[in-house]
Amino acid sequence: MSTEVFKRKLTAILSADVKGYSRLMREDEEATIRTLTSYRTAMADLIEQFRGRVVDSPGDNLLAEFTSVVDAVNCAVEIQRELAERNAELPEDRRMQFRIGVNLGDVIEEGERIYGDGVNIAARMEGLAEAGGICISGTVYDQVKHKLGLEYEDLGQQEVKNIAEPVPAYRVLSFPGAAAHRVVKAKKAVERRWRNTVLAIAAILVVGAAAWVIWNYYLRPAPVEVASVDKMAYPLPDKPSIAVLPFVNMSGDPKQEYFSDGITEEIITALSKLPKLFVIARNSTFTYKGKPVKVQQVSQDLGVRYVLEGSVRKAGDKVRITAQLIDALTGRHLWAERYDRRLKDIFAVQDEITMKIITAMGVKLTAGEQARLSAKGTDNLDAYLKYLEGREHLFRFNKDNNLLARQRAEEAMDLDPEYSNAHALLGKTHILDVWFKWSKSPKESLVRAFEFAKKALALDESNIVARRALSHIYLLKRQHDKAIAECERTVSYAPNAADSIYNLGIILRFSGRAKEAISMHERAIRLNPMPPASYLYQLGLCYTFIGEFEKAIAICNKALDQNPNDLVGRITLAIAYSSLGREEEARAEAAEVLRINPKFSVEYASKTWPYKNQADRDLVFGALRKAGLK
Repeated sequence: MSTEVFKRKLTAILSADVKGYSRLMREDEEATIRTLTSYRTAMADLIEQFRGRVVDSPGDNLLAEFTSVVDAVNCAVEIQRELAERNAELPEDRRMQFRIGVNLGDVIEEGERIYGDGVNIAARMEGLAEAGGICISGTVYDQVKHKLGLEYEDLGQQEVKNIAEPVPAYRVLSFPGAAAHRVVKAKKAVERRWRNTVLAIAAILVVGAAAWVIWNYYLRPAPVEVASVDKMAYPLPDKPSIAVLPFVNMSGDPKQEYFSDGITEEIITALSKLPKLFVIARNSTFTYKGKPVKVQQVSQDLGVRYVLEGSVRKAGDKVRITAQLIDALTGRHLWAERYDRRLKDIFAVQDEITMKIITAMGVKLTAGEQARLSAKGTDNLDAYLKYLEGREHLFRFNKDNNLLARQRAEEAMDLDPEYSNAHALLGKTHILDVWFKWSKSPKESLVRAFEFAKKALALDESNIVARRALSHIYLLKRQHDKAIAECERTVSYAPNAADSIYNLGIILRFSGRAKEAISMHERAIRLNPMPPASYLYQLGLCYTFIGEFEKAIAICNKALDQNPNDLVGRITLAIAYSSLGREEEARAEAAEVLRINPKFSVEYASKTWPYKNQADRDLVFGALRKAGLK
């Protein structure tokens, strides 16, 4: 019997966004960001006052939930009153008006996030609202119609995409007979009458109090959290540095994670091709996935100045992508945008976001550098989606998912035979078969991997996944010079691709160039400051080849905290302890090797591990035999 993985609950959802946000940003980005930051702070405070919580606030959007639907509607009204008053102090063309939708519905709860039809309907109500107005669903109306001193306008039944039946919708009128965005006029009329009376007896007090209020609530700059250079885990690079956080999946369907993750990685990959930038690897930024983190903390953890965050909402043939670039050292939003497009336009949107980021960071590209960003992909949306699914399976590194990745790659190739990434992905699945011994015929798998990698490069010579695969193939065939040349070429195409630099370190070690390998691994770790344990184990292994066994042991023991069952880590410790003559510890590590892999054989490893120099082979296999392995 299947069990439900996610927790469900009934909740009131408030969804808000800015009407005309693109125009405001186009006309004055800095002023728009200042206003947006101030308004979102005010909204968050009101949400907290009405016992709600902000679930997410990417770009100009805000999503909140409440346990009480009455609180949700009251909060929406107070938000519009507050923002209307603030807008009254701005020139008409600089006013920022939010649309708000409220729904009461069932949602899926995963950690701090919520998904499902309840969220989708709230977003649809938001779309029906006027600028400065509120729209509620029928479920909300049924609960609040006799409980609040408001009037409502029946908007009739509304079609909602992916919802089987039409949803009743109502416009909220903040005062009886007045729309939400007309609140200020009525409220100011009341205030004038009060003020005329009070000023007659206490003019000085009122003026003084008003001055104090204006300074504290309107003129005093809002405190801005900034990152501290002194608290950086790593020194800031001497070039623009950026971390792209995983885009939040707002589609209401956890199965769409591959799509939002894919967009994130496409942007990282494109930026990684530019030598004028410093780009943090996917592995490190994805450690923040699903966690409520502050941009300033991300900056300090990873040692970068700029942070990009965003969200993706995919529904049918439409997609909404929001993105904003933040300078963590100043707290300024350098650029923000929302894209409402058809799904088929996803490639153009990704390219536009990438160029906007580069421009916002003040980087000027040559014609050649611009050409790097326009590598050949596919115009076939279905092929692209199959590729994204396949890549997601590949990253799970087990036999069953490797087969699924192969299947998706083949499906993508059927849809577009000229799609380079699909060929590269297919080749990578055959390499994993060899590397993890999943193949019944490693030689045949190697041949097929080679064919697919070459085909991918014939279609797009800048495909770094294919070049990385080809360098692996040359290494496994013991063609060390070709492997090094191919991997160096890979790094030249994408100087910020940490995995390519890490792979070059592995190839250099197998080729007898351990000192050079160490510098490559250290460089890869700087680009991937929260690396997988394998990065550390490979660095530790390199230190055994130059005789720094104590350093190798320290690095491996640190990595064991991440993954105590890593075979390479245990093998490295066995080599280091054995080389130091610490036989008891070496034998303990040898026992761990056999616990993890009872079939491990030094004899088999000596035939398959592609070391170029006999001295390196003697060091490794001699130490392992001395530790008690056979």
